[in-house]
Amino acid sequence: MAKRLPPLNPLRAFEATARHGSLTKAASELNVTHGAISHQIKALEQSLGVKLFERVGQRVKLTPHGAELLPAVSTAFDGIAAATQRMTRPASSGTLSVSCVPALLLLWMTPRLGSFMAQYPDIRLTLVPSNDPKDLRAPHIDVCVHYGDGSWADCWMRKWSGLELFPVVSPTLINNRPIRSVRDLADHVFLHGDDGREWHTWLAAADALDLERGRRHHLGDARMATEAAVHGHGVALGDSVTASALLARGMLVAPFSLSVPAVDDFYVVCRNEMRATPIVQVFVDWLFAEKAQDDGRADAPVAGRIVSRRKRPALRVIGAKTGS
Repeated sequence: MAKRLPPLNPLRAFEATARHGSLTKAASELNVTHGAISHQIKALEQSLGVKLFERVGQRVKLTPHGAELLPAVSTAFDGIAAATQRMTRPASSGTLSVSCVPALLLLWMTPRLGSFMAQYPDIRLTLVPSNDPKDLRAPHIDVCVHYGDGSWADCWMRKWSGLELFPVVSPTLINNRPIRSVRDLADHVFLHGDDGREWHTWLAAADALDLERGRRHHLGDARMATEAAVHGHGVALGDSVTASALLARGMLVAPFSLSVPAVDDFYVVCRNEMRATPIVQVFVDWLFAEKAQDDGRADAPVAGRIVSRRKRPALRVIGAKTGS
């Protein structure tokens, strides 16, 4: 049997009047007349067979029956309001924690965050500069953009981008100490963002492994090596993703046309149970959409832009005269 409940509008009039202690203020809140509020309250009192308010001067106050009814009515309205708010709130809201390779976070993702924030203003971002595999299963991390070989077990993952590696140097340094051939690298400091494997791969492709004996600094990660190159401290290995903006803005130049594929790739990775959550889905979709835009601009002429070649080409110095 259905429960007998008073009509909704009289209950709304009762709750608003009790909260304000005034029929006039209740009428203003509900956008009706003073007489309409009075009529609704009388209808509710007649339905219940009890008096709910008594007048005290210019205000009204609850009778014992009204005081008994108010908590139940207020709780019911609060519950309805909360439920409808949850239903109308965008699914893509809340806090999203992202672990990202430091160089990619600083040089590629951060400049693009404005578009994500504009599309999803209800998402609060927590960005963690890291490539630590432990983040893949950390409960406080929702999704990772990591550099690796994709061998992470029990995770959802998707390759986001491959990388091409090539030397980068500041315009000031190369003007003061020209690089006209690969042998000129002997006059420069090699900046490493890893254990040396990447420079070894590039020098091997350039038939210049003997240069590994030159001056070098190990700076911990690609971000620090790239920053050191920007400040003229040596020659770093840039990559086709994180160095692109610095090349386009003229903060770095790529003196050689030779590039080599990186050992690993960038992957988007998360725990299996996080993949289907709307907040992760919209972030992953945004990442791939931004990368697709970059790929669409890849053929545009960019000063100092590297030409990717997977077979060993003849080494060419960008800007140098050929055939001499």
